[in-house]
Amino acid sequence: MIKLYCIAAIMLLYTQCSSNRSGLPQIVIETEMGDIEAELYPAKAPQTVAAFLSYIDKGYYNNAAFYRVVLQEGLSPSLNSGVVQAGVWQSNNALLQVPGIPHESTALSGLTHTHGTLSLARKAPGTGSTEFFICVGNQTQYDYGNAGVADKEGYAAFGRVTVGMETVQKIQLGRTNGETLLQKVRIKKISRQ
Repeated sequence: MIKLYCIAAIMLLYTQCSSNRSGLPQIVIETEMGDIEAELYPAKAPQTVAAFLSYIDKGYYNNAAFYRVVLQEGLSPSLNSGVVQAGVWQSNNALLQVPGIPHESTALSGLTHTHGTLSLARKAPGTGSTEFFICVGNQTQYDYGNAGVADKEGYAAFGRVTVGMETVQKIQLGRTNGETLLQKVRIKKISRQ
């Protein structure tokens, strides 16, 4: 009996240690449509990752939502790529006053907006804070120097979905009015793994 407990304890310890072999921060976005797991890249986007993790630790994303979908023009939603955007907008507008994070463009980070990338939404460079998006399909037009953003500074990529892109794609298929989801998808919380 003791032998079985020892084996079980060793297997549990091995599972916990091997679940994050990369050493990168891991997060879980718990939504009402399913969970999304992601890894973050602090060596490449240190200020963005530090701010995002601080927002998680402070509970900013408890009861936040995915509320916006941007699709490529001319394609049906089921075949489409684009982005889904989430954050505290409309769920906790007071947090929209959080100071902006210095802009870490893809030219600085070396990251690119490919399928599953997490990136910081913004208006002008340095204004991004609590709002973020996930790429569905490759969205390299949002990289530095490309035409996806008028100022060509691009967006600050800082992580990648590792599990749960099927949930992201379900969110993307929600009915919209323009780019606004008619029924927002609630984020129960985001936590570190």
